[in-house]
Amino acid sequence: MSERVVLAYSGGLDTSVAIGWIAEETGAEVVAVAVDLGQGGEDLDTIRKRALDCGAVEAVVADARDEFADHYCLPALQANALYMDRYPLVSALSRPVIVKHLAEAAKYHGATTVAHGCTGKGNDQVRFEVGIGALAPDLKVIAPVRDYAWTREKAIAWAEDRNLPIDVSKKSPYSVDQNVWGRAVETGFLEDIWNAPVEDVYSYTQDPAEPRDPDELVITFDKGVPVAIDGETVTVLQAVQELNRRAGAQGVGRLDMVEDRLVGIKSREIYEAPGAIALITAHQELENVTLERDLARFKRQVEQRWGELVYDGLWFSPLKYALDSFIQNTQQHVTGEIRIVLHGGRAVVTGRRSEESLYDFNLATYDEGDTFDQSLAKGFVQLWGLPSKIAAKRDLGK
Repeated sequence: MSERVVLAYSGGLDTSVAIGWIAEETGAEVVAVAVDLGQGGEDLDTIRKRALDCGAVEAVVADARDEFADHYCLPALQANALYMDRYPLVSALSRPVIVKHLAEAAKYHGATTVAHGCTGKGNDQVRFEVGIGALAPDLKVIAPVRDYAWTREKAIAWAEDRNLPIDVSKKSPYSVDQNVWGRAVETGFLEDIWNAPVEDVYSYTQDPAEPRDPDELVITFDKGVPVAIDGETVTVLQAVQELNRRAGAQGVGRLDMVEDRLVGIKSREIYEAPGAIALITAHQELENVTLERDLARFKRQVEQRWGELVYDGLWFSPLKYALDSFIQNTQQHVTGEIRIVLHGGRAVVTGRRSEESLYDFNLATYDEGDTFDQSLAKGFVQLWGLPSKIAAKRDLGK
């Protein structure tokens, strides 16, 4: 049997051209692997047929929507993962599940090499190749766009010369990556960071400035897992999809940010993540009610590091696995309901209740029924401030 290369296949121009190009340059047979992560667009059968028409010896299409939601989005939700305190890891979360399917396909089809269509400027090359190195270290990697300066113009010419079944007549002014957790848009006029995004950049969200009635809903969590919306049982995937719809209709989840890429450059990105932002907002508030103070403080440090590891392509790393265990342990009491209002581009929590709550009304109230012994506070304050007081006396005495 000929050498085989497994290609991460999106159905677009670059990866469609890569099928025949890899075959010609290496003499290897190409197996295309497409993964449905809830990105919408063309159905998988259409994508599979295109891969075969472009010369693939086999085309694997995987419906990984529930897998992605349960094993990638849910851990990110429980980690309240926001890179640079804003970005909910839209693309970063999708790469490890694609890598997993690439590695499985390579093993099944006897491939020696994996190929991807990433450039040398972005984070995704790292996420793909470091992930492959962790799951299947014996596999080699080909990256035609990066390693052989494969431009869009070259790809179009190559496709036209060989009459590939690809429509190259229309070029989007943006580069778009999307899945059920959100949507990322870059390049084009957005590369000038003074330019404001125009409305046609957005797809998952409506204009938050448009007048509309607020949308109030209740999200139920069980041990950190969203299990119901307005009393209707949902899977994690269904929770994200429903909140994409309802929060998106209110313009929630739009982000315009300049972020620090792993390769050392700054990049301007437009994100839409209505479901992710609404769920993280609700989950954070339920943790405020159910997590003990020192645990909550330390978890916030873990959340930041977890998000950085995932952004940097280290999903399959020892530290990430260890932090997973810590985060999972923190979720044992994160059970209850959060009422949230979606309106004007914001998701605002207006109510919370939980049988696991650490909030004690009788300790918190200033009215009749107060059970907090205020007489203890004076001594506590004096002892708490004693080290600072002693240091101040020393410094003032110099």
